[in-house]
Amino acid sequence: MSRDIKESDLVASEVVRFASYDGLEVLGLLYRPHGAEADAPVPAMVWIHGGPGAQSLAQYNMDIQYLVNQGYAVFAINNRGSRGYGKTFREMDRRRHGEADLGDVIASRGFLESIPWIDSQKIGVMGRSYGGYLTLAAVTFHPDVFDVAINIVGFSDYIKNITEGAWRLPRLGAAYDEVGHPERDAERLKRISPLFQADRIAVPMLVLAGANDVRVPVAQNDQLVAAARANGADVTYIVFADEGHGFRKKNNRITALQAYKTFLDTHLKEGGGS
Repeated sequence: MSRDIKESDLVASEVVRFASYDGLEVLGLLYRPHGAEADAPVPAMVWIHGGPGAQSLAQYNMDIQYLVNQGYAVFAINNRGSRGYGKTFREMDRRRHGEADLGDVIASRGFLESIPWIDSQKIGVMGRSYGGYLTLAAVTFHPDVFDVAINIVGFSDYIKNITEGAWRLPRLGAAYDEVGHPERDAERLKRISPLFQADRIAVPMLVLAGANDVRVPVAQNDQLVAAARANGADVTYIVFADEGHGFRKKNNRITALQAYKTFLDTHLKEGGGS
């Protein structure tokens, strides 16, 4: 991997819009690899930002630019619940996490299939943190939509995501208000937790985790991977022994990028497709 970034290798994003499952206009940033044409379509990945409530911006993103440089289109979706589009849009996923926002992610596949320079048979989904959760939710609750998945430090048990860890304490009341109460709303929170239906995961999946992650304890990823593999899913699992909720060390970030490429080249570019 080259140490220098060539300006000619970078791709500017294009703001695009599509009608979601209920007609709501959803926006995102579309990255088109060099050479992607109708007669030479490329695989695509839906990129889901963290949060909930964050936003993908038109700025440098190492992961996205690397994937585009390797020949993958990337659609960085700003699903409902994202900031930057007004309070009404931001509040549309309140008490509807893993449902209303997930519906936008699912609907984005049809949008990408309509683009001539994207290979409609080779579309995957990936995300980090809350985006990793939505990635898992997509391939668990809608197992026939995407062809591959990459979960980067995403959680799979919504109840534990609310209740575990001292980091939650300062905002616990806000979490209850936005997401739900772990006791009063336990039935719904369990229903939207991929861990408890991981046996439905059928597509190839790459899972990356940090052994020291206090937000998403690695044991949760261990359980998810074991359940998916028990059902016959092809899961590549990488745990970084010296990382937490995200990868900060240079060598680990390079390893993660190379893992994306190896996984996608194997399961999407060359061997995947629905």
